[in-house]
Amino acid sequence: MPRIGYNPSRGKSLDHQPARTTVAVLVYAPHETGYFQDRLDVTKTTIESILANTKEPFDLLVFDNGSCPEMVAYLGSLHDRGLIDYLLLSKHNIGKLNALNIIFNTAPGEIVAYTDDDVFHLPGWLSAHLEIIDTFPNVGAVTGFYIRQRVGLSSDRTIEFVNSLSDDESAAASIQRGLLMPRKWEEEYLDNTGRTWDQYRAETEGMEDIIVTYQGVQAWVSAHHFQVVCPKAIVKEILEEMLPEGWSDHAMGRMVELDDRMDAKGYLRLTTRQQTMVLLGNAISEDVEDLAREAGITVQSAAASKAPRGLIQRLLRIRLIRYPLQAVVNGLYRLLNE
Repeated sequence: MPRIGYNPSRGKSLDHQPARTTVAVLVYAPHETGYFQDRLDVTKTTIESILANTKEPFDLLVFDNGSCPEMVAYLGSLHDRGLIDYLLLSKHNIGKLNALNIIFNTAPGEIVAYTDDDVFHLPGWLSAHLEIIDTFPNVGAVTGFYIRQRVGLSSDRTIEFVNSLSDDESAAASIQRGLLMPRKWEEEYLDNTGRTWDQYRAETEGMEDIIVTYQGVQAWVSAHHFQVVCPKAIVKEILEEMLPEGWSDHAMGRMVELDDRMDAKGYLRLTTRQQTMVLLGNAISEDVEDLAREAGITVQSAAASKAPRGLIQRLLRIRLIRYPLQAVVNGLYRLLNE
């Protein structure tokens, strides 16, 4: 077939320049039942908190990992409205590590602010992360909500760096050690992960918190992989080592391995001094409903929309009853979906 005319784009230059930071969200909601019953609301809250509370320039990239039609339709509507810059839709669940590999090789920014689809972003979150990356040397990862257990995971090189500052009078640094984490943060973590205080104490026994101040900027020692801001080149380097054939057959897992490899290479892993994120879990709490309202986001908590009445409601507020019951529900759900 003959060519008619010529491509009008030939010889033209692009007006668009990518932002320094690509905010990337990995979404997975295969259906709207069981564990995923409220996932659409949770994901909406995550994405809308990014849109409402990020003042710095950024491009938004969303990778959907084989979700149900309702989720895909929601993401498509955001893309149609120009709120998502890059929307990647996978027909299949390709696993988290493979999805991360695609995300970090697609993101145009030099910095990737990655998040799972169950994290509320508070005002000022991105500037707080970038301040640490731009101030501390050799930073590999910065996260926005502190978890004490992570001090004992993938933090060896960061602790060595902190210890070296104690002997360097020219470093303009100071270190605080002890049980410094606010009780409220611990309670939020327990509520959103389904842990009991006994489990938590067993996991953190003998650990201490470390806050380092370097050239006037404070950070907690340690980071995690649920939400992380990092130089793209560093994570790409690690993923290439983890995926020598370019693919993994794991649906989940190997995230701690990624953290460990980053630590072994000597990259610092830190958390913002002030909490800039709230972990949502798999349902919207009343506290998050209030945060969303402050940001102009309309969302209804799971408790408000589905709250049982009377005696059952009072019983479910008791953790000794609620947590074992949740374990039974989760076990039945896994059994039905094997």
